[in-house]
Amino acid sequence: MTRMLAAAAVLSLTAGCAVLAPDAPTCPSDAEVSEMARRYAALQPLANPPASMTAEGAMCARDKFARRLGEQYGPVVGYKAGLTSKVAQQRFNYPAPVRGTLFEKMILRDGAEVPAKFGARPLFEADMIVVVKDAAIHDAKTPLEVLAHLSAVHPFIELPDLLVEDPSKIGGTTLNTINVGARLGVLGAAIPVRADAAMANALRDMTVRLVDGSGKALDVGKGSALLDHPLNAVLWLAADLKKSGITLKPGDMLSLGSFTRLLPPQAGTTVRAVYEGLPGNPSVSVRFR
Repeated sequence: MTRMLAAAAVLSLTAGCAVLAPDAPTCPSDAEVSEMARRYAALQPLANPPASMTAEGAMCARDKFARRLGEQYGPVVGYKAGLTSKVAQQRFNYPAPVRGTLFEKMILRDGAEVPAKFGARPLFEADMIVVVKDAAIHDAKTPLEVLAHLSAVHPFIELPDLLVEDPSKIGGTTLNTINVGARLGVLGAAIPVRADAAMANALRDMTVRLVDGSGKALDVGKGSALLDHPLNAVLWLAADLKKSGITLKPGDMLSLGSFTRLLPPQAGTTVRAVYEGLPGNPSVSVRFR
């Protein structure tokens, strides 16, 4: 019996060690990631990743950084896709989307008031959240098929943070390293989901407007700006997560990317995102103090 227990302990230890793969080359050390997390919490800029950082090292950094953020910001509630529009890819000189993780304390409710200096390099953008209904979303192949596996769609103003000391040098590798700048986001009311062509077309053809408190236009974008259809961002996220061994579950939130430019917040202003073409032209707002 003693030998059996010892053997079981060895197998358990071996299995536990197998879960954590060795760090990829150029991945920051645990101490360096701890310093990143400390600076993130203190709203202090992070050092830009070195030029030698590889794509694999950046994804390793992202995963280690996300684990540390979870210690401060609660359980994982979903994931975000960045660089899902051509405009964003051109701005950051990176030809493909990138993925980050969202945590419970990052999600605020419609009408939230936040400091204008909510991050080291704070910005805002009109985004969208969809909520996963079931894991079969990983089998979807088209936007229409995605709709059958969603329980809700929400207006969403993301409040990202570019974080680093020199934002002019940010590319896809840096964005991966910093968890795609996830900081906060303001969630609007749920929009009923219909798994039909009319709903799919409405999401593709909608006009998303960012306006200030007086109704003055700040920027405008189309649903089709995100990979030709915003639900194509869901397909990309589901596939990318699957490659990392992550299966989406009911209730997971997916942030799809920016329909508008990234803009800096100004104290004393209110910003509203309006989704024209969806039922009731829904909106979501945030106030900066």
